Parts: sequence; C-alpha cells; structure tokens
Amino acid sequence: MRVDSWQTANSLLLSAFLAVPSLHAAGFANSVVSYNPGTGFAKEFGTGLGFTNTAAVLGEPSRVILGAFGGPVDPFNPPYLRDQVLSIGAGGSLTVRFDSPILNHLANPFGIDFIIFGNSGFTITNGNFSSGGITDGTLFGANSGATRVSVSADNVTYFPLSASLAPGVDGYFPTDGAGDFSKPLNPSLRGPDFSGKDLAGIRSLYAGSGGGAGFDIGWAQDATGQSANLSSISFLRVDVLSGASEIDAIVAVPEPTSWMLGLLGLALLTAPWPRRRERSN
Repeated sequence: MRVDSWQTANSLLLSAFLAVPSLHAAGFANSVVSYNPGTGFAKEFGTGLGFTNTAAVLGEPSRVILGAFGGPVDPFNPPYLRDQVLSIGAGGSLTVRFDSPILNHLANPFGIDFIIFGNSGFTITNGNFSSGGITDGTLFGANSGATRVSVSADNVTYFPLSASLAPGVDGYFPTDGAGDFSKPLNPSLRGPDFSGKDLAGIRSLYAGSGGGAGFDIGWAQDATGQSANLSSISFLRVDVLSGASEIDAIVAVPEPTSWMLGLLGLALLTAPWPRRRERSN
C-alpha cells in the first residue's frame, strides 16, 4: 500500500472517530464565582433594566424563546431575554466554576474543549423574517470589540488563552437550539462561507452542532507566553476589553468514551502500514 494511501485511510478513520458523538453527558457552568458588568452592558429596550441576571449563564444554552415574540432559537433568532443572557460591558468580567473539571483532550473534535454561547445572529438580507431568510454571512448583536478568556484549575492562578488563536466571545457562531450543544463547529468556517445560505444551508455547515465559539485549553499561556500545559480546568473567566458581550451558556465538550478510544487504537494497530521496498541486487 502506498504511503499516501495509508495516510489518507488513517485520516479518514480518525475523522470518522471524531464524528461519532460521545456518550458522556455535556457539562455546563455550575456556579458564578464573580461578575462585574463593566460599562456599556446591554439593557432591555423599554425598561432600562440591565441583562445582569447571573443565573442566565448556568445550565445549557437556550433552545426556545418564550413570550409573544418567541419561538425556537436558531441562527437567525438568538436568545435575547434577561433570563437567557448575561451582558458584560467594557472593563467587565465573568468567572464561572464547573463542578466536574473540563479536560484538555486531544481527541476532542478540532481539539476544542469548551464552547461559549452568546446571542449573535446571522443577518437576513432578503427581507424574509418569517421562514425563508437568507444571510450574507454577517452578524447582528455580536461584540465587535475585544475579549479575553482565561482558565484556571484552582481559582488562584489564571492563564489567558492565546489571543491569536482564541475567537471573540459573542460572535461566530450563532446558536442553533436544534443542534448538539456539546459538538464543536468546524473553527475554520468563516462568515463568507455562510453567504447565500438559508437555515437549511446553515445547518448543513453546522453538521449537527449547536453553534457557539470553541476554545482549546491547550491555548493557555503562562506569563512568558509559553504553554501552561494544563491537563484540566475547573474555572473560566471572560474579560471584555472593549465593546459588550452577551453570554448564554458555557459548555464543556464531553471526553471521548473509553470504548471508542479503544476502538480507535485497535483500528490504527490493525490498519495496513506501508511496507519498505526490498532492494534488488
């Protein structure tokens, strides 16, 4: 078997493994350690009340919006109620705790270990706001400013995730309540990839994911800019450096099941390896 064919076969095998959903339940933020709303945080139209309900970030992301203007949460219709999202303005921060540590697992899809869900949505450009919307890939409700995500195992020492690798909080990708919140979306996708797509087209690119911005614990850096080499975290902090971000939930990507890891190892061991050609005398 040629080397390139073997590499292709094993690449496909690994992709198939990563596509299999984990049997372990997803973990959600269990408690809020601290919250500083900052300045310029969002307020509800007509009431002046701020989106400062910290309980909004606990548990799973929103799947439905209640009320007269409610409906299913999808990439065109993000959550927006005060009991669904928490707003953080410039200079503000949010720190949450997970009862079960989030593992830094290399076998997670795209290496993503946790996902942060906001309330951005895809802009509808064809004027059909009822059932046939088309987007150009741009967003509404997203934070155009800067954010920083830091992680910690002990709530004492926090390590920021690399600014060059970590996406912004409350941007891509809008939440889809019909998707799997624990399944990371392909981080290589960009806004233009969604241009001209309707809801079905967006969901095709989501490939079963519920959206959100994915983060890898492996991006954590120490004070010298070197890898912090964290195996797990129990605390996560979001700092909004500019603009304002709304957060609906923070979800841990479930670790791959042990039997699936064993199956992958067996498949790799039994896969045909390239043979070195014998020299002819």
